[in-house]
Amino acid sequence: MNGRDLVRSVKAVNLSDAALRVRMVRSAWRRRRVDAVGLAPRGAERARTPGPVTMVEPGPGGGVVRFARSELRVRVTSGGAVFWGWDGAEPGPSSALVGGSPEADPRAVLEPDKEGGWRVVAERATVVVSRLGAVELRTPGGVMLRRDLPPRWWEPVGGGTARWVQRSHVAADARFFGLGGRAAGPRLRNGTYVLWNTDPGGSFGPGDDPLYITMPVQLVVADGGTHLVFHDNTWDGTVTLREGEEGAGSGHDRMGSCEVRMEGGPLRCWAMVGAPARVLHSWASLTGAPAVPPTWALGHHHARWGFGSEREVRRIVAGYQERGLPLDAVHLDIDHFDAHQVFTVDRERFPSLPKLAADLRGDGIRLVSIVDPAVKAEPGNAVYDSGTAADAFVRDAAGRVVRGVVWPGDAVFPDFTAGRVRKWWSGQYDERLAQGFAGFWHDMNEPVSFAAFGETTLPLSARHALDGRGGDHREAHNVYALGMARAGYEGMRELRPGERPFLFSRSGWAGMQRYGGTWSGDVATGWPGLRASLSLVLGLGLCGVPYSGPDVGGFDGSPSPELYLRWFQLGAYLPLFRTHAALRAGRREPWEFGPEVLEHARAALVERRRLLPYFVTLAHLARRSGAPYVRPLWWGSPEDRALRDCEDAFLLGDCLLVAPVLSQGVTRREVRLPPGRWYDTVTGRAYEGPGQVSVDAPLSRIPVLARAGSVLPVRGADGRLALDVWAPGPGRAGGGLVIPDPGDGWDEPELQRFAVRWSDGRVLVERDGEDEAAVEYPVRVLGLDAPGAPRAPEQASP
Repeated sequence: MNGRDLVRSVKAVNLSDAALRVRMVRSAWRRRRVDAVGLAPRGAERARTPGPVTMVEPGPGGGVVRFARSELRVRVTSGGAVFWGWDGAEPGPSSALVGGSPEADPRAVLEPDKEGGWRVVAERATVVVSRLGAVELRTPGGVMLRRDLPPRWWEPVGGGTARWVQRSHVAADARFFGLGGRAAGPRLRNGTYVLWNTDPGGSFGPGDDPLYITMPVQLVVADGGTHLVFHDNTWDGTVTLREGEEGAGSGHDRMGSCEVRMEGGPLRCWAMVGAPARVLHSWASLTGAPAVPPTWALGHHHARWGFGSEREVRRIVAGYQERGLPLDAVHLDIDHFDAHQVFTVDRERFPSLPKLAADLRGDGIRLVSIVDPAVKAEPGNAVYDSGTAADAFVRDAAGRVVRGVVWPGDAVFPDFTAGRVRKWWSGQYDERLAQGFAGFWHDMNEPVSFAAFGETTLPLSARHALDGRGGDHREAHNVYALGMARAGYEGMRELRPGERPFLFSRSGWAGMQRYGGTWSGDVATGWPGLRASLSLVLGLGLCGVPYSGPDVGGFDGSPSPELYLRWFQLGAYLPLFRTHAALRAGRREPWEFGPEVLEHARAALVERRRLLPYFVTLAHLARRSGAPYVRPLWWGSPEDRALRDCEDAFLLGDCLLVAPVLSQGVTRREVRLPPGRWYDTVTGRAYEGPGQVSVDAPLSRIPVLARAGSVLPVRGADGRLALDVWAPGPGRAGGGLVIPDPGDGWDEPELQRFAVRWSDGRVLVERDGEDEAAVEYPVRVLGLDAPGAPRAPEQASP
């Protein structure tokens, strides 16, 4: 047992249910026996490197460079993404890619390099291959962004899957981001990060790794440029990062480095070069456009493990209504199931669930259901019987159905890597929709099987279809949740074709944005957990997953009134705004923390409701461009090193800068500003960036600043769309994009462009070059000291 297994085992076994603990012990021994038979020992291995170049073969978008002991295929796509794969690896098959392998760029050609190697020159990037197999990624201007050293493989002498290592160098000033959901981010410090989707076995904080979503996706930002690298390999692995040391040593000694180790699978990479917005657009083009949630899902959600009954749900909803607090959705956890069995209802506690759902919808509130992948292994359970008839469950190497232990007890697991199984599972959501549920959150889908020791997942030797390729759980584990999300999404599209599905998933992999979003999982209650919440949202957005959010207040324990309020204020500016807590945790309703917290929480809820048109615009822009709603401060200025190191504030779209309070007792904080003029949205005070300013952060609010010249779509007093326009600086102009809410169906919304400029001493707002009268929305111009005069700014300090 390795150290990471031991930590998870200790956490997992700390349960009060004695019968469950016994089952966990049996499950752990059963898993060990299955793997002892199903996994052959690796035995002796031999190492291999590519060796020298022997020949080259030009091809579409690049070509193949052959070495003495390997070959490298390089291909530039028409969208600007660069692929390279060793040992004959092709772009497909891949769970991450959408629409098959992209077209090659016919303008990109393989040609000799003056240093004795070969290069592929394209519009957005140049790839240089040395005669011994090093691969350099360069900007069109020739700046080196990344240098992969020749890889090394270790192959079993008797045959089998080779493990491999790829070492790379980046600029000394480079900063690493990404790798999925990492609590210690968003900037990834020196250390080793595990690529294995993992339930930490309890609440987690910044020091816990890995977590539920791991992806071999690195976004690297340096003075010379930004690039994204994706190692398209789903096996267990690690990424070891080391930032460079500027001014120390020379050459490779001072450069940053990255080492990727995989226990099997292909060595193939995708790379994109350019400004962050262009890189994320290329990534979305490759892996799929983010799903747009229905508008109600951009509002406020209230959840809890342990509502316990229909009566309690109605009591909580009445509490929101009596206090005039906006509420858009209520989530039911596993306690509403019959004995924790998925796709069932406890009829004693929830005797009339469809009526409850209908009553809530009449008040504009949707009901959302949890869905777990594990199915109780008991004849008479309708899902188990149906799945058995369909041969839907994962089997071991001997052909026996794999059994584990989850909340309902002994359980079996659908093989979501098989198309026919996904189709069968899709049909199960009809039962949920008939109960009145409008959306779903997928839980426990790393997948989890409780165990007293060893890893808390399926046997590594368990067999999976892998969409016809066949393989075991070592390859399927990280994409298991992706297949479940696809099944749920496609099922909802088929069962409710007129509505956009709402689905978010605890686990996933590259491409999961196609089917919905995610949430933090069981983040620990405490100030470190609050900071980890922001890290996760920022990091996932840079991996192409724009819709996410934490359990506001933390999953466990009882937050202090101050901590709860600061978490609530942060959540009001994140894509998924949801309070949630564990079965034995303290309350999470705003009125439970006293009248002062209630009023400040009300202000946050009202502001979220007012900003709903802006969130709608950001959701549709994410689908079109791949840009996350929540962006790091360096998004528009990646060359600013101070912004690259700033982790306690973020941009919400192009218009707003949000500076949450992440520490106890803080009522004033420093805020790092990107270039340009910024207005405090409450006081109207103006600041000129780049630089740092000190701003008030009273308990009643967190600092939010608006970019000068921005056009912010908001909900007006009459409930209709209106525009807040923040005055540009003297002699400057601005503008923005607005996408009016098209409803929760599939109508393609209109993208409206607005320009903002000064004319004869006043601010003019024009749509698509037309005159001011053509703007059909009420317009409020902000940031003026007096009519015709923008507010004088305070210069930020360096």
